[in-house]
Formats: sequence, C-alpha cells, structure tokens
Amino acid sequence: MSQTFELKPEYKQKAIRSYVIRGGRITEAQKKAFDSAWTRYGLSLFDGEIDPVTIFGRQASLVVEVGFGMGDSLLQMAVAHPETDFIGIEVHPPGVGRLINNAAKADINNLRVYMADAIDVLEDCIPNGSLSRFQLFFPDPWHKKKHNKRRIVQQSFMQLLHQKLLLGGICHFATDWEAYADHMMEVMTLANGFDNCADKYCYSTKPDYRPLTKFENRGQRLGHGVWDLLFEKTD
Repeated sequence: MSQTFELKPEYKQKAIRSYVIRGGRITEAQKKAFDSAWTRYGLSLFDGEIDPVTIFGRQASLVVEVGFGMGDSLLQMAVAHPETDFIGIEVHPPGVGRLINNAAKADINNLRVYMADAIDVLEDCIPNGSLSRFQLFFPDPWHKKKHNKRRIVQQSFMQLLHQKLLLGGICHFATDWEAYADHMMEVMTLANGFDNCADKYCYSTKPDYRPLTKFENRGQRLGHGVWDLLFEKTD
C-alpha cells in the first residue's frame, strides 16, 4: 500500500538546480524509515564538508554513487564489500526510504545517504582527493537532442570529479543507451587527467562488483546492450 508523502523540514535540503524533489508515492515502511533510520544513515548538505573517518568511524576506501534509484544494487554492494564505505546520493524520497529501511534491516554500517542534488553534495560535502571510486549507473539519457545539455556527464562535471577522486581512483559509468554511451566516451576521452581502463575508445567488461539489476537482466534477454566505462585518474 502506498500513500502521498510530504517531506518534513529536517529532510529538506538546498534548492535543486535543475529539478524539484517531489514527494511522490511512498510505502508505509519507507515513510517510517525516515523516522527510524534517517538519523543513522542520513547526511545533510547543511553540515558541509564531511570527514569520512568521523562519519564511518574508520579509515577505508570510499565509494560515492549518484542516482541509486530504489537502492537495491547499492545495498547489495555495501553488503558484499564490508571493507568499503559507500555514500549514495538520490533526490527521490521513495528510493531513499527503501534503501535506509533495508539497510537498517540488514544492520549494515558502511552506508550513508544524501537526499540532495549531486552537484551540491560533491561541491560542498565530499573532500577533494577522498574517493576511490565514483559510480553513475543508468542515468537519465535525456535522449532528445534539445535536452542533451541536461546530461550530467559533461566536461565541467568531470573536472569536479577529478578533484574528488584519489590518484588512481576510478570513475565508473554504465548506460543502456548507446548514444549516451558514445557521448560519455567522447567526454571522458577528452577529459584531462583520466585514462581509459580498457583500450582507447573501448568499453569495459562489467566488473563483478556491479550487480545486475532486474531491469538489466530483462533487457539482456531482449537483446538490449549495456555499456560500462571505467576511467582512472592518472594525474
């Protein structure tokens, strides 16, 4: 059973640049998760730059994922890799509620969540040189030509990510839109300070750490392609 969900003031963040957080439809369990699990897993833009060691209580590799959707694959990665710390960024309350609800059920400690715009979080909250990996899986392709400028993967975004990654850190994109894959490849090939982990202009084999989603499995059965791009920060 689902119901309309209005964000409480303490969950609201900075104004979103290019879109608005909408309450949408949220289940009772997801709604309750904000009351019971947000203080454990939620992070706020208002707190500014974080210290990952303080947040997680240890020194560990840090992975940030933008746009985790309903959070199932991010949770699966966090459970499968307890030695790594994960921060997810998502704007839609149902997905955030589902993720923190399931994280609390699994009693995992290596996951935190922002419900805010990715650019704001990266600029204001993530320290430079702190990320071992950045993940962006199946972002909105904005497939109409007049909307291409809204795609998150642009040169300015890569300059920002370059600041946040450790030397040797990995930027990992995945998409099921071939035209967007080509766009990502062009942007990444031209981005300063990154080298393709595969051969030049080549896509990478899906790493084992990235789970297959139900949507992706269905697409593969229908013959749809998925393209992974992995680039390493080299200077």
